[in-house]
Amino acid sequence: MITIYHKPTCSTSRKVLQMIRDAGHEPRIVDYIKQGWNRDELASLLAAANLTPAEALRAKGTDAAERGLIGADDDVILDHMVAHPILVERPIVAGPRATRLCRPVDLVAETF
Repeated sequence: MITIYHKPTCSTSRKVLQMIRDAGHEPRIVDYIKQGWNRDELASLLAAANLTPAEALRAKGTDAAERGLIGADDDVILDHMVAHPILVERPIVAGPRATRLCRPVDLVAETF
């Protein structure tokens, strides 16, 4: 099973979703902006992708800098990500072979 943590309005996320489908898979789609995260779930997902919260922080197009999150402690960043899902970089794909933040999009091939 492949799961994509997806934001439908994000062109990169849409491209990765299409790449998964073009490879013959129909993934489980999680609109994490609407659904949100719980702390343990997000921490586990980031660990599976070998990412720290700082590495998974989406600064572009968010108020991460204004919140003081650039260079902040990972626990602080994780708390903000849970409260404000937009702060998580996207898309993250969890597949049978690996979990990856698919930036660049070609990393999706490592997941299945």
